[in-house]
Amino acid sequence: MDFIAKNIAELSPSMTLAITSQAKALKKQGVDVLSFGAGEPDFDTPAHITAAAIEALNTGKTRYTESAGLLELREGLAAKLLIENGIQYDPSQISVNCGAKHSCYNAIAACVNPGDEVIIPAPYWTSYPEMVKLVGGIPVVVETKVENDWKITPEEFEDAMSPMTKMIIINSPGNPTGSVYTKEELKALGEIACAEDILILSDEIYEKLVYGDNQHVSIASISKDIFDHTITINGFSKAYAMTGWRLGYTAAPKKIADAIDTIQSHTTSNPTTFAQYGAIAALQGDQQIVADMRDEFDVRRQYMLSRLQAIKNITVVEPQGAFYFLVGIEPIGIKSVNFCEKLLSKGKVAAVPGVAFGAEYTVRFSYATGLDVINAGMDRFEEFCGQH
Repeated sequence: MDFIAKNIAELSPSMTLAITSQAKALKKQGVDVLSFGAGEPDFDTPAHITAAAIEALNTGKTRYTESAGLLELREGLAAKLLIENGIQYDPSQISVNCGAKHSCYNAIAACVNPGDEVIIPAPYWTSYPEMVKLVGGIPVVVETKVENDWKITPEEFEDAMSPMTKMIIINSPGNPTGSVYTKEELKALGEIACAEDILILSDEIYEKLVYGDNQHVSIASISKDIFDHTITINGFSKAYAMTGWRLGYTAAPKKIADAIDTIQSHTTSNPTTFAQYGAIAALQGDQQIVADMRDEFDVRRQYMLSRLQAIKNITVVEPQGAFYFLVGIEPIGIKSVNFCEKLLSKGKVAAVPGVAFGAEYTVRFSYATGLDVINAGMDRFEEFCGQH
């Protein structure tokens, strides 16, 4: 008898985590590997956030909270969303989850029935299609164009729709592309979704990491109708260097928020209690720390862009947000998994194959690492590309 559930057996493991693990294993063996795979800041969590969690531990704040999280934290998130994003949610519409990945899954599980279709623009974050499949939904992948900065257009959205379409996923700023949707672009997509009664899952985990003149816009802030069709996803991992803390959150219309809370009450219950006190400190503390991290990422982004643009047989689009480059390798003519295996074995550089993001002839480089690593890694990458 096959004991593995059919929908689990059909899932693909996370290639980003696999590449990171492989690079770490080689480093433990003494191999000089330069890794560009990780999707997490290389900074330590700010000291005042860590101190708040330690204080919570020392004062016995280690018991269950409400399944949706501490009311004080949800009140802080409601204030943050109103002031920073222009969206008014009651704390009862907010659920604090075990990371933004968990937030995305809860939202999909709360809304998507078996057979429902979910439109996912590609390149996409690798977990979106697997989450949809996990609940019995059908991922409808829409290949976006590099000339549109990897962003789905209203025409592409309409062409992908069917009577079974339940949701569209929008990730801005985006992983793996670094693309940032403008307010006008979001408005056009949102109006189509509302006209067709399609839910919008808006993953905004990289909202604090936007560069140049680009601005992050929360799609739910654009109109009341779009607000009523949107689930906003965010978290603490990227902005506050809190990846291991596992704290994300959803903000949604009340009926959906209640369904998310019900799911969480029967699965994880509340996220770790003392970590939530750290999140409160993150919201209440000096936000200059976030701006300083973003500025450092921007220095790395600009340097890495200059290096990549100098390599003749690849293509690159300047990322506007997050901390990734999606590099086109089609001129080299090697598929992404084979390319990354050779790059790791010969060049001792770890990157993530684009096939993990629905973009075969690409590879993703993270610049959430020091300039010294970026410099040495680009030297090796340029030499490797020159040999092909």
